[in-house]
Amino acid sequence: MQPYPVSISLSSYGADLVRQYGQLHFIELLADAGVDCIELREELFDTPPDVPVFKQALAQSGLECVYSSPLELWTRQGGPDPRLPHTLASARALGAVALKVSLGHLRPDCDLAALQPWLKAGDPLLLIENDQTAQGGRLDALLSFFQRAQQAELPVGMTFDIGNWQWQGESATQAAHQLGQWVRYVHCKGVERNRDGRLVAVPPQPDELAAWERLFRHFPPGVPRAAEYPLVGADLKAVTHLHACALARLGGHPEVSHA
Repeated sequence: MQPYPVSISLSSYGADLVRQYGQLHFIELLADAGVDCIELREELFDTPPDVPVFKQALAQSGLECVYSSPLELWTRQGGPDPRLPHTLASARALGAVALKVSLGHLRPDCDLAALQPWLKAGDPLLLIENDQTAQGGRLDALLSFFQRAQQAELPVGMTFDIGNWQWQGESATQAAHQLGQWVRYVHCKGVERNRDGRLVAVPPQPDELAAWERLFRHFPPGVPRAAEYPLVGADLKAVTHLHACALARLGGHPEVSHA
């Protein structure tokens, strides 16, 4: 079995550290750790990125790039967020293969055809993630969106965040069963309650990795998967490599069937 592609969301290193060093700093670290893709975070850019410098560094590293934005696709007014074309352009300028956003406030009267002019051939693939909110983190809303998008022949895919389902009390297993056909990128995070009773992302335990393996049965073979949980330690390259190796094996069980 060949390991499957692994991405690292730079939020995994903590906002303070990433802002201290800059996101450019982590390209070499991830390449040296044997990672395949870097997930750049729009909210962690304090100033606009130097696009030529980033593109050169990415080309030299051999890393693919996913661009993550906190943008919600649908506004409270029922239309697509007008900032989407600019955000897509930013992702395209960096050479990103995909742009990740959240669903936002999808309503029955939302016109999905309004997205069509903004989704151009050759642009980054638009990925919709289940986030932690009531509007964007529930199975029924996401299933409705992807069914309607499929009918409208929109070129979109899903970022399936394994841990985020817990924020809305949803079943990740049921979500994987119903949404798996549209998944193009997977966010991996363990979840536990801290002392204040709040849910927080944590590194996975062995039993969680086994549960994730079962989820991957519902996803397309070899779908890229990303760490989005704290990666900390004196040797970040070694820590990153360790977790990347564990995630790379998910979905490779010989008994896995993809539904």
